[in-house]
Amino acid sequence: MAVSRRKAAPGRGARPAANIPGLSSRPAWQGHLRLSLVSCAVGLYKATTTANDVSFNLINPATGNRIRMVTTDPDTGPVERSSLVKGYAVEKNKYVLFTDEDLDSVKLETTRTLDIERFVDADTIDRLYWDTPYVLIPTEESSAEAYEVIQQAMTQANRVALGRVTMHARERLMAIEPRDNGLIATTLRMRDEVVNLAGALEALPHDKPDKRMIDIALRIIEQQAAAFEPDEFTDRYEEALRALVEEKKHGHELTRVEEPKDSGNVVDLMNALRRSLRGKPEAARKSATVTALPKRKVHR
Repeated sequence: MAVSRRKAAPGRGARPAANIPGLSSRPAWQGHLRLSLVSCAVGLYKATTTANDVSFNLINPATGNRIRMVTTDPDTGPVERSSLVKGYAVEKNKYVLFTDEDLDSVKLETTRTLDIERFVDADTIDRLYWDTPYVLIPTEESSAEAYEVIQQAMTQANRVALGRVTMHARERLMAIEPRDNGLIATTLRMRDEVVNLAGALEALPHDKPDKRMIDIALRIIEQQAAAFEPDEFTDRYEEALRALVEEKKHGHELTRVEEPKDSGNVVDLMNALRRSLRGKPEAARKSATVTALPKRKVHR
């Protein structure tokens, strides 16, 4: 079915990803989103980032040079990476070789088409299967209307769409859901990627604890109940690393921070629960903060 085309409203789906704050200018996948006979050109852009992570390089302390990893054949020495091919091990030290042309011959329709196969209730998807989120946006102005039709219909239906794309040398199951005036697509793990939790959990003890202790634990949970606010949670280890980097940059001598003490095993569970109930949740949260870096000595 041909969809009528009109100029997209400013700031809507046809806006180039390069102009959208926080999104990479390059999509992780690009093709067409298709609902039956309706389709629109779209791209998948990662909704998460590692740009703010602290990363380290391997350095030779004798020269101050960054170490380079050289591709090496154990018999002939260094080789050009561009001359290498992929190999699949059929037995020890025996491989079937594949060129890029060989691998390109495996072409599924999902290489360029994200075809919606069915709609499901979000609650029916186990959390274990949710993986990496992407923003799904139109890449062509002419696709804006079809995109908006699909987005609005999904919003009213209140269902999650399932489809598949071939991305990063794998076919991945995608869960597509409306968010504001756009669509979010999250990769779902395949069944063979999720361990059999039923077997693992079966080994846990099945004895029922004292009901009084459960009641106290419930009251503690009620005391500490709150809304999820992402801004309240930061990577404290990352923050400590950044502080450490700053100290090093200024040539300060580092003093080892005392390791936190292990709380150990609880001997009297009922007593621990009662003490927890009397304690203040705010004080408990403060006690979990990272130990501040000690004052540094400066090299003279």
